[in-house]
Amino acid sequence: RRLACGDVEGRLEAIFGRVRAIQAKSGRFDMLLCVGNFFGSTSEAEWAEYRTGAKKAPIPTFVLGANNQDTLSYFPDVSGCELAENITYLGRRGVYSGCSGLQIAYLSGTEAQQQPAPAHSFSAKDVAELKASLLSTPNFRGVDILLTSPWPRDVGTFANSAGEIDTKKCGSKLVSDLAASLKPRYHFAALEKAYYERLPYRNHVVLQETPQHVTRFIALADVGNTSKKKYLYAFSIVPMSSMEPAELVKQPQDVTENPYRKLRREAPKSKAPLSAEEEPACQFFFDLNKHQGKKRPSEGKERGDSQPKQAKKPPQPTGPCWFCLASPEVEKHLVVSIGTHCYLALAKGGLSPDHVLILPIGHYQSVVDLSSEVLEEVTKYKAALKEFFRSKGKRYVLFERNYRSQHLQLQVIPVPLDLCTSEDIKEAFITQAQEQQIELLEIPEHSDIAQVAQPGTPYFYVELDTGEKLFHRIRGRFPLQFGREVLASEALLAQPQRADWRQCAAQRPEEAAQARAFRREFEPFDFSLRD
Repeated sequence: RRLACGDVEGRLEAIFGRVRAIQAKSGRFDMLLCVGNFFGSTSEAEWAEYRTGAKKAPIPTFVLGANNQDTLSYFPDVSGCELAENITYLGRRGVYSGCSGLQIAYLSGTEAQQQPAPAHSFSAKDVAELKASLLSTPNFRGVDILLTSPWPRDVGTFANSAGEIDTKKCGSKLVSDLAASLKPRYHFAALEKAYYERLPYRNHVVLQETPQHVTRFIALADVGNTSKKKYLYAFSIVPMSSMEPAELVKQPQDVTENPYRKLRREAPKSKAPLSAEEEPACQFFFDLNKHQGKKRPSEGKERGDSQPKQAKKPPQPTGPCWFCLASPEVEKHLVVSIGTHCYLALAKGGLSPDHVLILPIGHYQSVVDLSSEVLEEVTKYKAALKEFFRSKGKRYVLFERNYRSQHLQLQVIPVPLDLCTSEDIKEAFITQAQEQQIELLEIPEHSDIAQVAQPGTPYFYVELDTGEKLFHRIRGRFPLQFGREVLASEALLAQPQRADWRQCAAQRPEEAAQARAFRREFEPFDFSLRD
């Protein structure tokens, strides 16, 4: 049984008093692991009593090193040492192995902003050497615990909210890289004066790699904070080396995709500045309504940012494309919302009057080809449509067929809540797939499709607004209307005559009227009008 705590900042009586109270009530704990600032600007008086032996920590306590110049003097030996009885400084970086076999990797300090790195900071070399020392171990599977002071950058991706902390800006990319490589079962950090227990994330690619254990990231607040945020965390852990493989790799129900995979995949790619002709999102003007006349500028331009936006230019279509928004072939009377990177349009010959498509403005063939900016806006449109349809007593079903199509079309079809459950929808798809010898696999709801299918791979996938997903990798022929056929079947919408869009396309004036009606109703939910 272990305890972990956030920034002590010299409040030794407060933290050790709390530990004594917990042990009196719940029994003995084996160690206390401290991340963040162990010492503060007013530490000296309290610390002197422990340093001289007048007082003793009630539990073996292991701390990380300085995060600023002011507290460097408390750590006399960079490689680690005993600071006082029962209080040990782990060192600049390394691995602590307990007699039970528990492995604790640690990295002291904050990410260096200059070279050479100050004594209270770590560099890319420090991280590389720590990784190398562990990854070179035969049959390395990960570490039990990782201790860092800074949060890992982007830890909130695919996860529950971190509250007031912006995980895209906070923390260290080097720590993200370290966590992705070392695969800790628990990762503790501090410094942000906030408590955040992230949903556990997986350390393998679904359907492509052997299942591995999950990681739990926990950020802890500062000791004795007036907001009563959690700063002490109790947990039990059996060393990885003592666990049965099947028990170790069990996946909890709320497991999410790994937040660092995309970061690591994109890191090596060099990005060129965007030229004017490479930014078509700022060149459109459609007379949709008074709010959506002119395409709004990118966020950088709204801030007056003079730096060119970094982005990957989407591939250009080989011929006329019906869905690239700049194309004259686009039926613009069906467009109902335009974002920065994506737009919404009513489906031609839709299964219902509110059957819509989410489409990228630029030319992308599938979801797995999307840049991170476009994918983020797709997610925003899905959230807006979920809220919109739920307000009308419906749930949506989304599907994509990346087969014999050149431009991504995410088909979004609402189904009345009282007509069927999400289980009914999944059963209908799986049953009809089996009848046609199509293997539909259910994949974890927090999975990223890009981790299941590589760019260029033909596939079909279904997503419910609960996040549940079904996936089929297309290896031969595939029925082009499969998604519509299932939804139009007697098991769901009971409109089999609408399975083929060509049999139910309306005249242009009727389509335009439907688009105006949808646009009017969707307006309160349309983030593109507010951003």
